[in-house]
Amino acid sequence: MEKCSFCGREKKEVNLLIAGISGHICDSCITQAHEIIDEELKGTSDFDMSKLKLLKPKEIKAFLDQYVVGQDDAKRYLSVAVYNHYKRLGQGKNTKDDVEIEKSNIILVGETGTGKTLLARTIAKMLHVPFSIVDATVLTEAGYVGEDIESILTRLLQAADYDVNAAQRGIVFIDEIDKIARKGDNPSITRDVSGEGVQQGLLKLLEGSIVNVPPQGGRKHPEQKMIAVDTKNILFICGGAFDGIDKKISQRLNTQIIGYGGDTRDRIDKNNILQYIAPQDLKSFGLIPEIIGRLPVLTYLNPLDRETLRKILTEPKNAIIKQYIKLFKLDHIKLSFDEACFEFIVDKAVEFKLGARGLRSICEVIINDAMFEMPSEETKEFNVTLEYAQEKLSKSNLKRLKVA
Repeated sequence: MEKCSFCGREKKEVNLLIAGISGHICDSCITQAHEIIDEELKGTSDFDMSKLKLLKPKEIKAFLDQYVVGQDDAKRYLSVAVYNHYKRLGQGKNTKDDVEIEKSNIILVGETGTGKTLLARTIAKMLHVPFSIVDATVLTEAGYVGEDIESILTRLLQAADYDVNAAQRGIVFIDEIDKIARKGDNPSITRDVSGEGVQQGLLKLLEGSIVNVPPQGGRKHPEQKMIAVDTKNILFICGGAFDGIDKKISQRLNTQIIGYGGDTRDRIDKNNILQYIAPQDLKSFGLIPEIIGRLPVLTYLNPLDRETLRKILTEPKNAIIKQYIKLFKLDHIKLSFDEACFEFIVDKAVEFKLGARGLRSICEVIINDAMFEMPSEETKEFNVTLEYAQEKLSKSNLKRLKVA
């Protein structure tokens, strides 16, 4: 009688029985064996650089232009750094000389809402590599309340579906890096566990070392098996607003001098002082020299003017207005806007000084009532006029967002 050589069940007890040279196997045992193989081989697959969609720097910038308006200087720096990083990985170990190319970790400095996170997310989207965003404000030294430094890699592993080799070629965006600045130059009897202590802990990650990572977070599951992750080939992009660093830059440039040095000030654009940022300004702000040295590519993002905000509203592939039009289209409603309405939204965004995020907040207030009511009605078209936008905004509490 034919039966499975693994579990012993007869042919009539299973859905499928496959014959071999000297035995049989049923569909249940095949499924179970497949699950065992997947579990054993998880995280051991090779990362094939040939499958990486790597473009030349000009092509990378052109791709970024489709999603991010303006910020040409930041795009150029980012494009070159990313290209060199993955070109470095592509050379492999079979090089004839002893020249070892180091990582090009990046730090982006810019006001809130200027597109730091969007740039990093768009780069990862283009490359099709694991990508994670980590907020530096929650990080503390090991043993204190908050998240350990290793949680950065835990999130990257999760994004890579725990494929270690893929994660080791991924991108990590550390947001709010300025919030872990050293609190002061004077030594204190209390430890700066969320400032300089975190910076010291980040050094080994940025430089490149093998780190034992708890796959589910270390404190909630202390008994779990650690996963070894080599950070040597992980690209770190750090971003921060560095509120107040413009004063540090001004002091360095000596823009407040009078007399014979007065004409030096005339050559400085005081409306965009961030363009003159240098590593010593980051040190003055509170970043330790060791961490600045591990972030060799320093670039800035321009503050968003009215013209740029107007473009952000409608031009990119993922523009805010295009998102709302698609949302209404899913309910078979054709959404349109008067041109004057766009100008009104931009004017309010400039007034509130919230950057690109302000555009989304204003649009949400204007269209929220329509999004609530129209899916239940038989309306097939909806046009947002200037009068409608003004009425909805005047009834909202959005004015509390206005920055003084």
